[in-house]
Amino acid sequence: MIPLLLFAVTGIVTNQTTGQPQTGATVTLYKLGQDGPEAMTSVKSGTSGKFDIPDTPKGGPHMLQTVHAGITYNKMLPPGRPATDLAVDVYNASAKPDGARVVTHMILLEPDGMKLNVNESIIWRSDSKTAFYDEKNGTMRFYLPPGAAGKVRVNCTAPQGMPIERPAVKTRTADVYTVDFPVKPGETRFDLLYDLPMTGPGTFTAKPLHGGSPVRLVAPSGVTLAGDQIQHLGNEPSTQAGVFEVKSANAVITVGGIGSLRGPEQASGGEGGEEGDGGGGLKQIRPRLYDNFNAVVALLGLSLSAALVLLYRKS
Repeated sequence: MIPLLLFAVTGIVTNQTTGQPQTGATVTLYKLGQDGPEAMTSVKSGTSGKFDIPDTPKGGPHMLQTVHAGITYNKMLPPGRPATDLAVDVYNASAKPDGARVVTHMILLEPDGMKLNVNESIIWRSDSKTAFYDEKNGTMRFYLPPGAAGKVRVNCTAPQGMPIERPAVKTRTADVYTVDFPVKPGETRFDLLYDLPMTGPGTFTAKPLHGGSPVRLVAPSGVTLAGDQIQHLGNEPSTQAGVFEVKSANAVITVGGIGSLRGPEQASGGEGGEEGDGGGGLKQIRPRLYDNFNAVVALLGLSLSAALVLLYRKS
């Protein structure tokens, strides 16, 4: 008598672009631990999109990673929860935006007397059923001021995912970089973290490379911004942070003073971890929360998902 083989992790991969089961997607079970993700078993989805993995997720959290059209989709498997009959969604990819657009671009400027700390956050929204992924040219392009000397930290967050770090790749155009990270249906966030030298009053150049959404600057109390190409929208009553809108595609702003939105307990460093979503690595950058952040968000009139862009600072 042939023994019955019981599979511990089962499910169906569905291509939401076509609405049909996805054949041939690579599905891998990972065990997540302090030393990082450990691959256990990889299988291919069958003709009906079904996959069966014999390993039983034991001893802590696990993750199911599915790859289709060069894009990675992660699904967490919490301890003690059923791992059978899972629904995994994937999408076809296009090198053209196809409905993906930038809906929020916010820049937080925090001079500390020696340097200007910059947190530039860009949110893409895609209402399409196709993922925007330009593997050759980079999905997102951005301008990095020369004073950063090419040193920038890019944290990317896929829809319902965790922030993970991606390298910035220099293009042939001076001071223009790209990030190899897909924009999936829903909201995808990019956080650019860098420093510029600054002793006394200095300048900052805002040069968005996308259209549509206005670019807004946030200046903590004690920081002044001036320039013909920006408009002061008002101050948040609690923190007195100033909010400005950039009126030009190449705005030069004079920055003066010293200020930060971080609380004292947030100035000494953060902690890292492993996890993620998107294409490739799994390094997570844990957030630091700003004091009185909700009031600033209310002034900007942003949605909750867009508001979260201010929660991430350099570790």
